[in-house]
Amino acid sequence: MNLLCFFAALLIAPSAFASGADHFDLVGTWVSWAVLLVFVIAYALVVIEEKLHLRKSKPVLIGAGLIWAMIGSYLAMAGGFPEGAAKHAFEEVFLEFSQLFFFLIVAMAFVSAMTERNVFEELRAQLVSRGFSYRALFWITGVVSFFLSSVLDNLTTALIMSAVVLACAAGNRQFIVLSFLNLVVAANAGGAWSAFGDITTLMVWQAHKVEFFEFFKIFLPSAVNFLVPAAIMSIAVPRGTPPPAPDNADLKPGAIGVCVLFALTIAITVASKQMLGMPAVFGMMFGLGLLSTYGYFIKRTESRRSFADPFNIFRIIGQAEWDTLLFFFGVLLCVGGLKAVGLLALASHELYAGWGHTWANVAMGTLSAIVDNIPIMYAVLQMSPPMDHGQWLLITLTAGVGGSMLSVGSAAGVALMGVSKGHYTFFSHLRWTWAVALGYVASIAVHLWWNAEHFTNGIWYVG
Repeated sequence: MNLLCFFAALLIAPSAFASGADHFDLVGTWVSWAVLLVFVIAYALVVIEEKLHLRKSKPVLIGAGLIWAMIGSYLAMAGGFPEGAAKHAFEEVFLEFSQLFFFLIVAMAFVSAMTERNVFEELRAQLVSRGFSYRALFWITGVVSFFLSSVLDNLTTALIMSAVVLACAAGNRQFIVLSFLNLVVAANAGGAWSAFGDITTLMVWQAHKVEFFEFFKIFLPSAVNFLVPAAIMSIAVPRGTPPPAPDNADLKPGAIGVCVLFALTIAITVASKQMLGMPAVFGMMFGLGLLSTYGYFIKRTESRRSFADPFNIFRIIGQAEWDTLLFFFGVLLCVGGLKAVGLLALASHELYAGWGHTWANVAMGTLSAIVDNIPIMYAVLQMSPPMDHGQWLLITLTAGVGGSMLSVGSAAGVALMGVSKGHYTFFSHLRWTWAVALGYVASIAVHLWWNAEHFTNGIWYVG
């Protein structure tokens, strides 16, 4: 990331940013209002994705194109700006995304490979066949989700564990609703204390606001965020034991090897970044090379055994969540446009200087229950308020877990509404929002106490 920033600085040096400003200060002009309007319309279409059946990547990609076209047109017509100023600003945002893009491609490839090798089906079968009670399954699936999402993303974790819940539930609606809600909270909380747990934590790590092992300092607040609502909801979990289900999952050849390579790739990524100063994407791409080579031997073995559908690494990569990746790209470009015209600088001053860092970070986390946490975290990183370490840990926590308060507040919640067959809905989640909110408040309180020494400017500092 240091190398990326160096080249970005070389590109930007001749432009309007040379004066020390990181935006064009166009607030109040027609282009600033037009940019804001386009962003609001694009994001409104994202929010009602389920109603329109319009993939969320499409409106933000079009919105990003319109935003940067307007910025480029305004700078060209207004005069007084260096030649290529809009181009340099656009390239800065694009360079930031490129590393994240390839990092996520590799992570998704490993998850797809483990899915294709039946790793998660075997996990599901093992839990289903043990004869646990409803209450035991409620806690087991929640705890597994909490830890699994620290390595996988919250969406993948929630979908994997939802298959376990549905297989065990035998149609018990109350168990499905409470367990799905528990999965959403656990997956979001588990992703908050690991650099690999969520796109937002990855962004914070890439920006060097929090280093890899420092994320573990919010493990306890994250655990509290999961445990408080889980303890409350467990009282309402039905008693009894679901009927046994057959164990019909078998691991495919090479499944364990793929899991070992994933762990090795994470270790290489962390070690190369911490010890060599290399960007995280270096370790991930090296791991993709290892997976591709290992896949070659799996394919040869399966071909000799006349498997109908042998392992194919390029098919695996093709199964990545492209809608999510393109949505991420479009959102970053849109927010980068808001920064370029000066709107983020204005928002940072009004919010962080007016409310104070703690209240601002709590408010941003609460907002992530309505607006996706990716643009919120990227906006905060682009604002880059002068926060101490405790505050950066706080916004990482609140942005990661705030979306659990509503079913539409995270990708995990939206996905589980789709697979629950009408059992888990917006309103069934809303009935327990008060319990999730208690966990949210408790996790913030625990963080302010547990990590008090990291608030060098004081908890209630107003910058």
